[in-house]
Amino acid sequence: MSAAEPLDHPDASRAGEAAATETLLRAYVRDLAIPVPAAEEELILDFPATGVRLRVPVRHRSPTGWHRFGEPLLAGGAPETAAMETAAPETATSETAARAGATQAGVAPAGVALVAAVVVRETAVLAGLPAHRVSDATARVLDSARRTTAHLAARRAEGPDAPEAAGFLDAEQALLLGHPFHPAPKSREEASTGDLAEYSPELRGSFPLHWFAAAPGVVTGESGGGGIDESRGAPAELCRRIAPAGLDLPEGWVPVPAHPWQAREVLRRPRIAALVEAGLLRPLGPAGPAWHPTSSVRTVYRADAEAMLKLSLGMRITNSRRENLRGELRLGVRAARLLAAGPAEWLRAEHPAFGVLRDFAWVSVGTDDSGAESGLETAIRDNPFRTGADRALCVAGLIAERTGPGDGSPPRHRALLSAAVGRAARALGLSTAEASALWLARYLDVLAVPLIRLQARYGVALEPHHQNTLVALDADGLPRAGWYRDSQGYYVAASRAGELERLVPGLADGVDLVFDDAFVDERVAYYLGIGNLLGLVGAFGALGLAAEEDLLRVARAALERLRAAEPGAKGLLGLLLDAPSLRCKANHLTCVDGRDELTGDVHSQSVYIDLPNPLSEVQR
Repeated sequence: MSAAEPLDHPDASRAGEAAATETLLRAYVRDLAIPVPAAEEELILDFPATGVRLRVPVRHRSPTGWHRFGEPLLAGGAPETAAMETAAPETATSETAARAGATQAGVAPAGVALVAAVVVRETAVLAGLPAHRVSDATARVLDSARRTTAHLAARRAEGPDAPEAAGFLDAEQALLLGHPFHPAPKSREEASTGDLAEYSPELRGSFPLHWFAAAPGVVTGESGGGGIDESRGAPAELCRRIAPAGLDLPEGWVPVPAHPWQAREVLRRPRIAALVEAGLLRPLGPAGPAWHPTSSVRTVYRADAEAMLKLSLGMRITNSRRENLRGELRLGVRAARLLAAGPAEWLRAEHPAFGVLRDFAWVSVGTDDSGAESGLETAIRDNPFRTGADRALCVAGLIAERTGPGDGSPPRHRALLSAAVGRAARALGLSTAEASALWLARYLDVLAVPLIRLQARYGVALEPHHQNTLVALDADGLPRAGWYRDSQGYYVAASRAGELERLVPGLADGVDLVFDDAFVDERVAYYLGIGNLLGLVGAFGALGLAAEEDLLRVARAALERLRAAEPGAKGLLGLLLDAPSLRCKANHLTCVDGRDELTGDVHSQSVYIDLPNPLSEVQR
């Protein structure tokens, strides 16, 4: 990899633009199966729909797709100004002027506005999508680029002596650049700059919750019940315990929490306005101590709180509006009941270092029985990471790249993962590559093996992408414990549904939980295989810690040992180890297509592609 790191450019806007452009191109070449040449060579991209050709320096070629690119250049004197005006007129004028001197000097750099315009238009034309899809997706890419620049500038403003902490909240706030395979990973439409200063984890935002007083007759929700959380009580009682003292609550009324941005928006909705008009719902305003947004933005945390809260947030973030759907909330409670009926005890006995954070209750406001969302739905989640407890790290935050301090020099550690591997190497007398291999092996033991065995033994499968998984590290920097979180990502294999129904009668009633075995294996192969394990291997390579081929051999050997020991995992492990290609969510194609991944049938919420499987190619 060449010495000049674009993320460390002294100008935060240049660093942010480089990050946004690189992520867009990485997602584009993966989704459209465009071959990437070796490091130090150039990737030539032609865009017939706009007549543009780009020359893209390859800084690192990744077997798992986590390529690193340098600044794209226009080839052959393509009409940059016209293409930029297609992208966004308000951006094109300033960027064209800024680049004019470089272009006259014989260098024609392509800024993010140009790259976004031509990439999105080419994708839309190939997919036969209408023109408005181009405008919408391009706007999201540029919004994400602006947000990324703001994140980098804010971190640099903290100064070179800012501590490199590694606690739960630090990892949640570490995703300055976002998903490495999404064209608009930091897009947050409809939010003002002031909003985002308070609500963004990357800006270390915090805020008091907004509270409503709701008459008992308009409050709905459920908890695990049936022996789960009996000491915690019903959702209404949970809300009373979480609520700050001093709220103006009529006798018997229920305090209902809300994200402050959402509270402002829902008051404009006819259903909520009618409840307020009828005197059944009273906005109480912000109250209580500050809560901190985690990496998902809508889930909030306090180190002294007995639970985390997953709040509804109608703001469109990346591809979706993040409002809690009641079907998902019911699924979380149903999953909590299922785990308590046997699998949780088995996990504790077989894998005491692994746990599942439950969304064990939920609460909402509404007066009808239609099940329609009001916008005030909140999930209540386990919080084992309280003051003095485990310092768990979100894996997405662990591998997230850091920016330099703003003088052109790199940060002390490129990511929290880099620091952890360095600590392991020093403590154990290993090379960085050897410490990386050991780190991955421990990670597989504490996280991947329990997840695969849970599916093999019970037919219960989860969606463990990096944002949904957490690890705790020992004194040497190696993984020692793991957790899964999120109520949306549960599947039960159809072949096991009968026996699980006997454990929890009515288990699948009214929720999307039971799916064909082959479909479950396909989705877990994506979330655990591609998104988590191959994504982690790619991060090691992109960070320069180890050769990805060596780490793929480590992963393959561990999975082959598990296949020999766990016959029930034959289908999933057969896919991961032997299939020449795996089904993979195409974030770029999904974004350009304009799909909301949280709505609609689970089979068609996103665009999927076939991705070559590096685990099947690597030799032990």
